[in-house]
Amino acid sequence: MTETKLTASDLQELRKDYEQNPDNKVLEGAVTQNGINNVARDASVDEKLNPVFSVEVKTGKVSNQKRSGRCWMFALLNTLKHQFGEKYKVKDFELSQNYLFFWDKIERANIFYDRIINTADKPLDDRTVEFYLAGPGSDGGQWAMAVSLVQKYGVVPTSAFSETNVSENTGDLNMILNYKLRQDAMKLRNMVHDKVSEEDIHEAREEMLSEVYRIAAYSLGVPPKTFDLEYRDDKENYHIDRDLTPKAFFDKYFSDADLDDYVVLSNSPDKEFNKMYSMTAQDNVVDGRSIKFLNLPMEDLKKAAIAQLKDGKAVWFANDITRQSDRKTGFLSDKLYHYDELFNVDLSMTKKQRLQYHEAVVSHATALTGVDLVDDKPRRWKVENSWGAKNGVNGYFTMDDGWMNEYVYEVVVNKKYLSADQVALLDQTPVELKPWDSLE
Repeated sequence: MTETKLTASDLQELRKDYEQNPDNKVLEGAVTQNGINNVARDASVDEKLNPVFSVEVKTGKVSNQKRSGRCWMFALLNTLKHQFGEKYKVKDFELSQNYLFFWDKIERANIFYDRIINTADKPLDDRTVEFYLAGPGSDGGQWAMAVSLVQKYGVVPTSAFSETNVSENTGDLNMILNYKLRQDAMKLRNMVHDKVSEEDIHEAREEMLSEVYRIAAYSLGVPPKTFDLEYRDDKENYHIDRDLTPKAFFDKYFSDADLDDYVVLSNSPDKEFNKMYSMTAQDNVVDGRSIKFLNLPMEDLKKAAIAQLKDGKAVWFANDITRQSDRKTGFLSDKLYHYDELFNVDLSMTKKQRLQYHEAVVSHATALTGVDLVDDKPRRWKVENSWGAKNGVNGYFTMDDGWMNEYVYEVVVNKKYLSADQVALLDQTPVELKPWDSLE
């Protein structure tokens, strides 16, 4: 098919078609003066998303990831801190996100160098190589990546390793690491092509990793080897546990949180249901937890999430919070904005179609901390976000069940909330997904 050139006659016809409808001028004024979302917004959603829930997990103040892409860490640490707070009666206890962030930078660089060396025989425009080079210093991630860091390095309270200017605003650090890692990739590929010895490549790789450590340490601080756990509980009783390592702290105080018992349930209707899938190209720790999903219908994800919430445990979940959402009110509704009606165009696509045509994006991770049930059916969900208390209701968002259907892609639950048939599916050999899959 030949390309179609727009002519002056074509442009004149487009304008004529627009001007023949007098309503267009009125709507043009409304949208240009008020913005698309303000005009398209459905006011009735305010009543439907009343933030009252029949099932709620006991929580406290929300955390704030600020200008960083660490939501996946925040979501896991939020679920852990609630368990600590409930067990030891400590309101608003906080775990250090910066601690895991530091080690993610080191581990992610380490595995990146392996991938670059192992693909050095492929051209630069190979799609896998392009994927590795696209954002080696970025800070987004998945559940399994956070688990890998916790299981290897443990956790520490924020009091033992606090946030820094850089951890709260990661743009500059990501830019520098992206530059450095790509330059390192160029050097390593050239060394492989020049048939430099494995010993010399290993030595160069070690020096590169040392430089990454220095960049991370300047920016985030050096994580503690040991610390003293010191706090007052909600009854003002004083507690201190001295000279804990981060790993010993996790093993001792989070013994109920066996992360190996948790599984990621995905709802990705562009793939076959009741199948296991993996995405090892995104793993961040060598020999760490692999990224795996059990793909199920959405009703199965909801059922498991509700069971876990009823047991008083928050639920990590991944979603696309950029769609049909109001950050100020914290409303998430699949019909919050009526773009179709405003512009008089058909914008309908199924969830499957959005995934297939790259319209769907897994852009955020946070925690479910409540659900409102009517006749045992969910109508709205409570969401603990990590954007601070000034968004939503003291930082909590309200999500209707329609938004859950359309824009939630993963929930993480203990496998005890699965049926026997679903547990059996976990033993499948996962289907390896491409690095650029829709769930990326």
